Amino acid sequence: MVMGILNVTPDSFSDGGEFLDVDVAVAHGLALFGEGADLVDVGGESTRPGAQRASVDTELARVVPVIRRLSAAGMSISVDTMRAEVAVAAVAAGAVLVNDVSGGLADPGMLPAVADLGVDYVAMHWRGHSDHMADLAAYQDVVAEVTTELAARLSAAVDAGVDANRVILDPGLGFAKNAEHNWALLRGLERLAALGRPLLVGASRKRFLGELLAGPDGPRPVRERDDAGMAITALLAASGVWGVRTHTVRPQLDAIAVAARMSTQATWAGPADR
Repeated sequence: MVMGILNVTPDSFSDGGEFLDVDVAVAHGLALFGEGADLVDVGGESTRPGAQRASVDTELARVVPVIRRLSAAGMSISVDTMRAEVAVAAVAAGAVLVNDVSGGLADPGMLPAVADLGVDYVAMHWRGHSDHMADLAAYQDVVAEVTTELAARLSAAVDAGVDANRVILDPGLGFAKNAEHNWALLRGLERLAALGRPLLVGASRKRFLGELLAGPDGPRPVRERDDAGMAITALLAASGVWGVRTHTVRPQLDAIAVAARMSTQATWAGPADR
């Protein structure tokens, strides 16, 4: 599964400000679908390191018109939000999945709302908001601790009434994690997969790729990290990961096609079928 990113924000790390206008955002969403995205993930609040929170009214004004128009065009839309109020409004506008980077920790109303909505739900590993999450990147064994903390979020979701078969887990690369933590998680995804739920991974254009590819002038610029992202996608697809969240779609699909052709087992299914 390829989830295309549509940031309707002024301050996202890769494309902040490019898609604030509703017409421009809708055109980009349609383009992502035209390239083959399974979902387009619409977010109205940046979660880049150091970002300040948008107000709920601002977030609603950014995402709801875009979701309504893309959904009306027959597209499958997810909403990237930590707020129950935004999730409810987004689903009313046509979203079919709630992508919550906080895994229900940022808003105590989120898990009960998702249970009532009856939609698919991504619970990401998260320890705190963007303005201080770097201070929380302390682990003895990052894979074990992320697995334990995600297991707790899965249990909390089920306890709130969310159908376990609708839950997708995300290790949260870059969220309260440094580069070494991210690489350790990518190497240790089979331990997360043991939780029994599909995994979504978002590595696209992130800082740890820029650091890996750094040259004499410093980290590789954001828009020049896509080839490394495709390599990760191919490896993830070959290992059976459910999906990737990405700024580019067609190159990721090409990488998945190569991985599928190389693999003896290459089937991907929706969360309810796994």
